[in-house]
Amino acid sequence: MLKAIICAILSFFIPGLGQAIAGDFEKGIIFFVAWLIIGLLAAIIFKQWIIHLINLVISIYAAYDAFIMASE
Repeated sequence: MLKAIICAILSFFIPGLGQAIAGDFEKGIIFFVAWLIIGLLAAIIFKQWIIHLINLVISIYAAYDAFIMASE
């Protein structure tokens, strides 16, 4: 349970890190690259507050996914 919480926290701050620590390195890379690409596209297209909202949603989902992966 502690590992799941740690993975969730790490993945919240750096999406993909928790997935990599939980054992799925490929999924971690996909989350991280997707986070970078979406963040860059949002920075080009949208206003500042939307960028933060998009990054927050991605971080929350990545933390949830890392918690579920590490709990199994």
